Amino acid sequence: MSKQPPASSSDTPPASPVSSGRRWALRALAGAAGLGGLYLGIRTAPQAPAPAGSAPAALPPAAAASLPAAETELWAASFDRPEGGELRLADFRGQKLLINFWATWCPPCVKELPELAEFQREFKAQGWQVIGLAVDAPTPVRAFLQKLPLDFPQGLAGLTGTQLARTLGNSQGGLPFSVALGADGLVQWRKTGATTLAELRELAAGKA
Repeated sequence: MSKQPPASSSDTPPASPVSSGRRWALRALAGAAGLGGLYLGIRTAPQAPAPAGSAPAALPPAAAASLPAAETELWAASFDRPEGGELRLADFRGQKLLINFWATWCPPCVKELPELAEFQREFKAQGWQVIGLAVDAPTPVRAFLQKLPLDFPQGLAGLTGTQLARTLGNSQGGLPFSVALGADGLVQWRKTGATTLAELRELAAGKA
């Protein structure tokens, strides 16, 4: 039996130029689509949600942003308590605060302290906390508080308190000086000079 000679390459039909061109066009289109998809994916990919509880628990979400310099200095401050121990203002963060700068040698300060104590009793249930910062020497403050006990926290601020009050807006350095902060940690109200219980009630009601 005779063997058939192998078919020559010339017997294989040449590739159609249309088929080759179509395959090239499809490859080019697929490559362009892939690049386009990658580009759009980078631009439109949704951001992953922040993990629950990642913001400070004591503050609402709006307070997660950086605080102004005055509030930052305030929340970092700490003072000795007249009875011993430390008063850290950061421990009160997230509450509505009324901070009063006072001194034993300041008659308007002494006059308004009982009204501040009454404000604390009336509005504690509504989330308000009064804090006193004595811009005075420790010995006269302790002697004064023995004669007139106050039912809200006190700190021995001294000269540091004077500087802190200036930072918070008391440019003249006068006493008494009061500042109110919201639960977001930001200053909402300030006053140089004596305040009254009636004025503080308006403050608590949002009318000041």
